[in-house]
Amino acid sequence: MFDSLVSSALRNKLVVVLFTCAVIGGGYWGYKRLPVDAFPDVSPALVQVFTVTSGLGPEEVEKFVTFPVEAAMSGLPRVREIRSVSNFGLSVVSVYFEEDTDIYFARQVVGERLSEAREAIPAGFGEPEMGPISTGQGLVLYYNLIDTTGTYSLEELRTLQDWVVKYNLQTVPGVTEVLGIGGYVKQYQVNIDPDALLRYNLPLHTVIERIEANNQNVGGQFLERNGEMFIVRSEGLAQSIADLESIVVTHEDGTPVHLSDVATIRLGGEIRQGLQTRNGTEEVVSGMVIKLYGTNSSTVIDAVEAKLTEIEAALPAGVIIDPYYQQKTLVQSAVSTVTSSLIQGVVLVVLILLIFIGGFRPSVVVALAIPFSVLFATLAMYYAGISANLMSLGGIAIAIGMMVDGTIVMVENADRLLRAAPADEPKHHTIAAACREVARPICFSILIVVLVFLPLFTLQGVEGKMFRPLAYTVSLAMFGSLLYALVGAPVYSWLFMAKPRRVHANRDVWIVRLLVTAYRPIVRAFVRARFAAVLLALGLLALGAIVFPRLGSEFTPRLMEGDIIANLTMAPSVSLEETKRNTLIAEKRLLEIPEIAQAVSRIGRGEVGAHADPINTVHMMVVLKPSAGWRDGFTQIDIENAMREKLHGMPGVMANITQPIQLTVDELIGGSKAQLSIKLFGPDLDLLKTHGDELAAVLRQIDGAADVQVGQLTGAPQIVVRPDREAIARHGLNLSEVQELIEAAVGGVQAGQVYEGVQRYDIQVRYREDARRTIENLRDLIVHTTDGALIPLSEIARISEVVGPREIVRENNQRYIEVQANVVGRDIGSFVAEAQAAIARDVSLPPGYLVSWGGQFELQQEANARLAVVVPVTLVLIALLLYLSFHSLKNTALILLNIPLALVGGVVGLWLAGENLSVPSSIGFIALFGIALGNGMVLVTYLNQLVADGRSIDEASIEGACLRVRPVLMTAGTTLLGLLPLLLASGTGSEVQRPLAIVVIGGLVSSTLLTLLVIPALYKWFTR
Repeated sequence: MFDSLVSSALRNKLVVVLFTCAVIGGGYWGYKRLPVDAFPDVSPALVQVFTVTSGLGPEEVEKFVTFPVEAAMSGLPRVREIRSVSNFGLSVVSVYFEEDTDIYFARQVVGERLSEAREAIPAGFGEPEMGPISTGQGLVLYYNLIDTTGTYSLEELRTLQDWVVKYNLQTVPGVTEVLGIGGYVKQYQVNIDPDALLRYNLPLHTVIERIEANNQNVGGQFLERNGEMFIVRSEGLAQSIADLESIVVTHEDGTPVHLSDVATIRLGGEIRQGLQTRNGTEEVVSGMVIKLYGTNSSTVIDAVEAKLTEIEAALPAGVIIDPYYQQKTLVQSAVSTVTSSLIQGVVLVVLILLIFIGGFRPSVVVALAIPFSVLFATLAMYYAGISANLMSLGGIAIAIGMMVDGTIVMVENADRLLRAAPADEPKHHTIAAACREVARPICFSILIVVLVFLPLFTLQGVEGKMFRPLAYTVSLAMFGSLLYALVGAPVYSWLFMAKPRRVHANRDVWIVRLLVTAYRPIVRAFVRARFAAVLLALGLLALGAIVFPRLGSEFTPRLMEGDIIANLTMAPSVSLEETKRNTLIAEKRLLEIPEIAQAVSRIGRGEVGAHADPINTVHMMVVLKPSAGWRDGFTQIDIENAMREKLHGMPGVMANITQPIQLTVDELIGGSKAQLSIKLFGPDLDLLKTHGDELAAVLRQIDGAADVQVGQLTGAPQIVVRPDREAIARHGLNLSEVQELIEAAVGGVQAGQVYEGVQRYDIQVRYREDARRTIENLRDLIVHTTDGALIPLSEIARISEVVGPREIVRENNQRYIEVQANVVGRDIGSFVAEAQAAIARDVSLPPGYLVSWGGQFELQQEANARLAVVVPVTLVLIALLLYLSFHSLKNTALILLNIPLALVGGVVGLWLAGENLSVPSSIGFIALFGIALGNGMVLVTYLNQLVADGRSIDEASIEGACLRVRPVLMTAGTTLLGLLPLLLASGTGSEVQRPLAIVVIGGLVSSTLLTLLVIPALYKWFTR
């Protein structure tokens, strides 16, 4: 098969050249159209159901809203997990589906069950709705609306945000939602005077009914006159404060009593559960742009930026839109890091080719493999829907050195035979013979490289979504290199390479001669003293065995996004204004750090759809200055530590430092805002809180623990009204009348809307502030009985102050409390091992209470468990492939000896560089398998050939090793130099790529040593 393929390529040279040009051109066309992201979207298949309730406490929200929604979602097809948060006035149920579930199918089945949930939720307790069609990486741009003149109120700015900026941004293709926060949502507020109600003997519900009855339009169909149809319309909608004031609510001795006689009507802001501050000085109005699921981040952000420019021109003079965070910066930085490494790797690979091959023409033939393979991969990525991101482009960068290996062996063999060929032998025959000679081992070695990446294709969940694109692009690039080596290299060797005309035409280039001169006596000594090779191998293995236990472990190194999130948590009882005051202080403190450009904080929640935080929670976006302006030697880690020092000691404030995308993904995957999450499951909130505090106390004693926090389940002060049913009955009242009074007088109710063009604003009816400020005001609420009597609320209800839940979190129908922590200065694997031992020793849990460890530790364990099964299976498949190639168990065993000695170099490299074992380093070891086995195959194949030609085993071992030293060193050198830029890179994303490069480079050193010294020495024991 290989002979006919090579011969066919050489017979159809023009077709091969056109095919090569087509692949390169098509690949460039595909590359320019690839979607671009920072890194693969690892968000789970998730549908969130939000239900806004009218002021219910967490326990009522759980009982009346969350549980019915959870029950309705249970049993849906492909559902993996259900989590929920019941907060003051809000229920969020997150329904997680199995991996690869189509998001629109998931939303369809959830939507079908929502009708069932609506029926189970009591009337007036809210309408469940699905969240935006997006993912954890969907928040692509945050902006502030800034008034540079100081003439616009927060209410006016919020109106501009809701009715100008938001509505126009939502027309941008790829934008699924724009959520606003900050300022005041405009309302027509009817502030009732309870004394006036008493004066006119007017119940509150009557006022509400009058407002609703006097604010409506109706249609009267049409009238016909003179052959024409006239539509009949009655316009009765209130259009101003004056219209509301003129509403008649009752009559007193024949005189109408207007709404203005019992209430003050004004424009104001609705009750809010969140706000936004900026730089410690001001409150601002902000918006968050959420991109549609499956769209390209860069394309969406570009379109949003263009639209923002248009919108800004339509805003009043002095009002500007200030984007303070956009994912585009991270995307560009991450892609720039890997593409620059890619280009530098190509340059270094071409340089090593020129040095070792010695001629420009052969170097061109080999170098052409790089653009062909890379663009073959990008073309396939385009049609497979794989985006250009840190991982997918990183896969191509990893393969840069490997993708020329097959062509190197092909061209090196052609060059060697051309030098040794008789003068009258046609070049066509020589090149065909040279290519056919090595085609089979080249094919098998490249297939083995692809096969070793099989474990990555089996990864599931977060680790699968993150690292499978890398496996795809490596495999695609290697298939492209195989295609070029078998089809393109023979043709371009014939086109570019020529027989040397020098006297010493069969001599190698000077550097190869120098290396062989130094290498020959060494390999001869090892061949004659084979036990020295055994001792060398055993010594390397012993070194690896000593170093390996010293390595730490983690899921992946932290990717530095370039911006920081400071999550601040305050006392559960804190008010929104007090949270704002503390937040402004915290922002001022952080701005004292020279590397910080601005600090923008979201307190609580704004429009429902992305966040469900209570008002004692602050999500502070810390925007950093460009790294060129940082202090010498300062890193993002140093800035984070400086932030912790600035925030330390603030009364009642706990801080957790993370990053924007890292936070969102951690929340969606494990429900945590930190790297490590300990969940304690149990039914009783008080016991959960007690034992959660015990877990946190133990965790704080572990070296490396930072930002340790316990979930705030309790501590929210409540005023509870418990109506006395017997007293209510004695007065001829219904319970609903009492409940409606409390709701309307204290909380306020909506009594219609006022339309200003297409803009609409709620009419909110409520007692004036001084009549609902204290618990005494609540006790003095007057209830109107059916017989006209007036009684205070305190006579028919018990009113008391209690401490209740702050929020209730559930997972798969079980309550739990979370203890979260970040790990600083050590690996997460050893930290968890020490923490688990300490908790098992020091914490005693009652029956029915269960501890679960999550976060990045859980992801690491899942990845390790799967790799532990798949890697051995892959090695068996590789051994089978080697056997099919050599038909010799001994040869197969000799080549497989490369693997443990290659691992030694990778392990030592990680230890010297201070890196931990992680999924990226595991990928490095996987890549190392293929490289090491490929080099071993090339050498053993040639040794077998020399023995078959009649050479003695010792002679074949020495001569074969000397003749193969150039291709072995070239393949190792190109791979090493191709990865060197990834090792030395310092841009965004380099943290993830560096462990991989360290492993491969370190392993190449030890595996090349084995290939050139140990294999020739031990060949005699493993030959057929």
